[in-house]
Amino acid sequence: MNKLTIVLFLISGMAFSQSKLRSDIDQRAAEIEDKVIEWRRDIHQNPELGNQEFRTAKKVADHLRSLGIEVTEEVAVTGVVGVLRGGKPGPTVALRADMDALPVTERVDLPFKSTVTATYNGQETGVMHACGHDTHVAILMGVAEILAGMKDDLAGNVKFLFQPAEEGINEPGVDSWGAKQMVEEGVMEDVDAVFGLHIGSQMEVGKIGYRSGPALAGVDELEITVHGTQAHGASPWSGVDPIVTSAQIINGFQTIIARNVNITEAPAIVTVGAIHGGIRHNIIPEKVDMIGTIRTFGDEQQALVHKRITEIATHIAESAGAKADVRIKKMYPSTINDPELTELMGPTILAAAGDGNVLTNPLITGAEDFSFYQREKPGLFISLGGMKKGGDPTKTPSHHTPDFYIDESGFILGLRVMSYFVVDYMGMN
Repeated sequence: MNKLTIVLFLISGMAFSQSKLRSDIDQRAAEIEDKVIEWRRDIHQNPELGNQEFRTAKKVADHLRSLGIEVTEEVAVTGVVGVLRGGKPGPTVALRADMDALPVTERVDLPFKSTVTATYNGQETGVMHACGHDTHVAILMGVAEILAGMKDDLAGNVKFLFQPAEEGINEPGVDSWGAKQMVEEGVMEDVDAVFGLHIGSQMEVGKIGYRSGPALAGVDELEITVHGTQAHGASPWSGVDPIVTSAQIINGFQTIIARNVNITEAPAIVTVGAIHGGIRHNIIPEKVDMIGTIRTFGDEQQALVHKRITEIATHIAESAGAKADVRIKKMYPSTINDPELTELMGPTILAAAGDGNVLTNPLITGAEDFSFYQREKPGLFISLGGMKKGGDPTKTPSHHTPDFYIDESGFILGLRVMSYFVVDYMGMN
């Protein structure tokens, strides 16, 4: 037998084994679909804010233990990590689901509608899974059950990362987020590749979207205080007006995108979301406070935008006789799908979704802390359709809104593709 024959024989054997495992996954996914939907409804009806996911974490941990999976709790406060050891040697593949809900009052009329309330930022509010994290948890619980049932055939280990606080933490003095803290506590040290998905309320069920390289924006928080000199509104020449100066700074920010960023490579966004200054109609105040958000793709673009924000704000203020204090807090880096891993898994995604159901996502200016995992090891983050078939994405409520809705018929594809990722990656390494 020559070398070419041996190679072809090995490839043929791997393909057969891969096909058998996929067939097994398909069967198991169909068997537990109803259970996954039931889990999702229970989690949806009992949402918990970031670092408060105690009930959800217990549900996850109890389920993983029932499958014989090694479980570690209280990772990054409320996170749960499960390790499934396969019957054969091979790489360790991590799969991630985020668990936290949002301070949103649900309006959707569902039998499992959330009526939970909480105090957030000093205000009473409803709590809702308005971004689909309940779906992510239920799907990953299902994937754990599928893979645990075929662990003897797995050539490697699977690490299940049930992560808290993807939406951030509303706690004084806390400057961290779920994925960042998970990484800091070492969850990625023995991982070879990491995969995650996000349900999309405006993508039709049965579809998967992804792109290689930069996929979601990095996000940073912007705070600026403009110091002027208080004066009577009837004699503005006797002071330095921080309100006019702030207006000029905001207008100046628009030139960053229009003149400094190479928008043929990737977009960027600088948004001032709130501005506060003054207390009376005829008093020029002493200072103005502004807050906003920055969205960029990649470290180089982020550094450029930060530099220009600081230069524009400080120099415009100086030209008016005022002073601007600029504070930029880095939050999530850009979510960047590893090109080699993405190319490797392209056929896997196609096999799971089928012809005509795989989309190339545009650049998304939303952010995801999955990016912290990708900073450690090669990672791939995909979108999973959650809009009813035939729905109009322009009329379907978006994420983070009271009317956010997910069609549960799309869950089975999530079960299949996440399980396929594991067996295919293991089969190729």
